[in-house]
Amino acid sequence: MRDLVALALDAAQTAGARYADARVVETRQQTISVRTGRVEGIENAESLGIGVRVIADGAWGFAATSEITPDGIRAAAHEAVALARAAASTLLAPVRLADVGAYTDTWTGPCETDPFSISLDDKLALLLAADEAMRAEEAVRISSSAMDFLHVKKLFGSTEGSMIEQSYFESQAGITAYSLGGGEMLPRSYPNSHGGQAVQGGWEAILALDLAGNAPRVGEQAAALLSAAPCPAEMTTVIIDSSQVALQVHESIGHPTELDRVLGDEAAFAGTSWVGLTDLGALRYGSEHVSVTADATIPGSLGAFGYDDEGVPAQRDYLIRDGILTGFQSSRESALEIGRTSNGCMRADGWNRQPLVRMTTVSLEPGSWTLPDLIADTERGIYFETNNSWSIDDRRLNFQFACEIGWEITNGKLGRMIKNPNYTGITPEFWGSCDAVGNRDHWQVWGIPNCGKGEPMQVAHVAHGAAPARFTNVRVGVGR
Repeated sequence: MRDLVALALDAAQTAGARYADARVVETRQQTISVRTGRVEGIENAESLGIGVRVIADGAWGFAATSEITPDGIRAAAHEAVALARAAASTLLAPVRLADVGAYTDTWTGPCETDPFSISLDDKLALLLAADEAMRAEEAVRISSSAMDFLHVKKLFGSTEGSMIEQSYFESQAGITAYSLGGGEMLPRSYPNSHGGQAVQGGWEAILALDLAGNAPRVGEQAAALLSAAPCPAEMTTVIIDSSQVALQVHESIGHPTELDRVLGDEAAFAGTSWVGLTDLGALRYGSEHVSVTADATIPGSLGAFGYDDEGVPAQRDYLIRDGILTGFQSSRESALEIGRTSNGCMRADGWNRQPLVRMTTVSLEPGSWTLPDLIADTERGIYFETNNSWSIDDRRLNFQFACEIGWEITNGKLGRMIKNPNYTGITPEFWGSCDAVGNRDHWQVWGIPNCGKGEPMQVAHVAHGAAPARFTNVRVGVGR
């Protein structure tokens, strides 16, 4: 494959490219799902191709092919140069890139047991056992459980001298029980909603979730939600569990700090940002308890890699420090706009897509509180767990989130269960009301394998580290 990448780079330069990079990407995927006692679906897919990105006459051009032959690769390289020259006719300014070193390296993600080596029978047996255990509760009328596996092998080369091989496995699993009664259908999920937990790792990551062991509790809570109290409509203190804080970070900090959105280069499907370039170093994004990093070096995280898809080394960078905006997620091109080097956030959804600025592992840094102490310190409020739905505007400023379950907090103790708890807010006001963050013992990295952006849409696999956090004066019970 190295010879084919070198061939692509040589063909692009011969055709007139000032810069070129090429990525060979090979993927293997498997999805297995069970619903209410029956196998719902088993899907397997494989993909292999090469994408060639060039700068010619000052403009970007990109072409890709699944024809992995010398003729096919030369044709893709020539097409990329032709497209760049066509784009140059409408160019406002030539593309410039921040400097990056030339690297020859190999990077591999963690994996103890190749998940594709596990038999389909063993995978189905685990899912069916969890599914049956959830339906032990009579009120649970629908149950779902699923696993997803991905193996990625990449080879990146550039005309600046880099040649980088990377490979990793991803494993994901989750279960959900749906209780039906009184005209309502209420979900309860483990370990997270929307497909569960996803990590870089192998079969060992699935076994560690203990889906069948947690299924009875999930079913019991789903059934109990039918008789739970509705969420009150009021301004109150909320404590949010780490999985919901992770999604809150994703939507209201991760996306607004993508530099292509701040610059207005990405204004289609994913919208823009309420943050401006002049806010860097000055904007109070949150309270002094809010520090947020973009870190692609956390082992096992979906946002981890050795190098991004521009050949920039993985790194850890502060986006917000003690509440003040200090950085953006950038590419080589966008970083130069603010006089910095890239912090390595360019990734593509496969060989046939150009890289975009994407989140890595964007995390709320841990504080000093244990969850029991945080609850004990709260006189009155609501504890929220597990996202159910979300809505946020295209500038990522006004939002509303609903969770699967909540509990009243009264005089420092958890009280009545609450169904359909939800809250709303405005991004800087909400993060400005954060007065406590859980400590490292409660901090967990949550994988999000379905982050959409771009046209045609690309789906990125990103992650967020978070611990439970407390916010004051939050409006809850919206719509009641």
